[in-house]
Amino acid sequence: MSKDVVDAAKVAVHPQATGTPADAGDAGYSKDLKSRHVNMIAIGGAIGTGLLLGAGGRLHTAGPALALAYLVCGVFAFFVVRALGELVLYRPSSGSFVSYAREFLGEKGAYVAGWMYFLNWSTTGIADITAIALYTHYWSMFTPIPQWVLALIALAVVLAVNLISVKIFGEMEFWFAIVKVATIVGFMAIGIFLLATQHKVGAHAPGLSVISDHGGLFPHGMMPAVLVMQGVIFAYAALELVGVAAGETAEPQKVVPRAVNSIMWRVGLFYVGSVVLLALLLPGSVYSAAQSPFVTVLSSIGVPAAGDVMNLVVLTAAMSSLNSGLYSTGRILRSMAMAGSAPKFTARMNRSQVPYGGILLTCGVCVLGVVLNYLVPEQAFEIVLEIASLGIISTWVIIMLCHMVFVRRAKQGLVTRPNFRLKGSPVTEIVTIAFLLVCLGMMWNDPEVGRKTLLLIPVIAVALVAGWFGVRRRVARNADQELGELTK
Repeated sequence: MSKDVVDAAKVAVHPQATGTPADAGDAGYSKDLKSRHVNMIAIGGAIGTGLLLGAGGRLHTAGPALALAYLVCGVFAFFVVRALGELVLYRPSSGSFVSYAREFLGEKGAYVAGWMYFLNWSTTGIADITAIALYTHYWSMFTPIPQWVLALIALAVVLAVNLISVKIFGEMEFWFAIVKVATIVGFMAIGIFLLATQHKVGAHAPGLSVISDHGGLFPHGMMPAVLVMQGVIFAYAALELVGVAAGETAEPQKVVPRAVNSIMWRVGLFYVGSVVLLALLLPGSVYSAAQSPFVTVLSSIGVPAAGDVMNLVVLTAAMSSLNSGLYSTGRILRSMAMAGSAPKFTARMNRSQVPYGGILLTCGVCVLGVVLNYLVPEQAFEIVLEIASLGIISTWVIIMLCHMVFVRRAKQGLVTRPNFRLKGSPVTEIVTIAFLLVCLGMMWNDPEVGRKTLLLIPVIAVALVAGWFGVRRRVARNADQELGELTK
């Protein structure tokens, strides 16, 4: 049966009119995520190790212009989440963008979206458990424990939390986000106090003179500030979790717009505000990739145990990321399995209405990360981090493509757009996609890791094509069954 016939039947009997789930993968979930959970998941997605740890190296490279890089990338990240938010209000789904890709781009689009997202989070999970092990080794009492053992313990703890219930996941993510927000707010309060009192930070008096006396806004020229964007954009990865979480909240119409709209001011306050403060307190040359910029400042004013506190915070951020990765891939893989493009066991749910099959598959890949930590503990983190970037860029591009098709169908009268909308379609989507592809292309400027990662794209493409030929008959069979149910 042709895809056109299936699509025509879906339009004729659309779930908006019938009130039935458009994605079989949406059935069976509890609605235990509250407004505070979704709001904090949005914050947790917006604040991670990219700011808490990675901003130090980027400040050293780009100088104060890093604040502009975070602002520009934040605007495009907001466009992506706003587009996803509109799709969520049109039809909440735990399958999120994979479910929307199935509706607007067809099964091939959903297949690519789902497996690229799985690639993103499974490799990010490896990076997370590696980071957790490294951060734990910071304290001497854990130094004798092998890195791979610490990685395995972290994976086991987060797996257990995810399998119990979605409510426990929401609570864990809520408190992880509280820790991150409290840390940044506390640092910003200290930074503002130092500026207001002109208290010396190390050998420097804080203020605009720190910027003007050390090369200005672009101390190393414009190009480093442009090139750093390819790393900055990945700091915003996980914002799309709002769309996945919406499928398990009782009132998505109220919760999602509030969470999405708040992302913009949070980006402005936490990312841009923090980087501006860091630039006003110390010259960019003082910061380094080896240390959290917050630790650099706090250590310079003699705050005791600054390193211990921030190490605990970045450890929390890594645990939060791993927690979110298992949660989201479990839901995405279930949506795919119900359509036939993922293994059948990933559709299974336990008594707590948790899709444990997909979570266990992601965990299985993360176990390979434990092996990687055993074999090459020094290189484990860098090996997987850049690969994850391919997954997040493709996910965001697919979200924007889905939104473009959605708006086009709305103009044709086939679907109804909610009042909560992304403005400026299709220009906004096209510009955002172009920006994301440029960021991906800029990875070529990093010959050590980035260039090798880009060379993996043909390999991934071949694997996706081979995989599609392996599942296409099952996908077609499931589509025929769905068509039969729609036309009964």
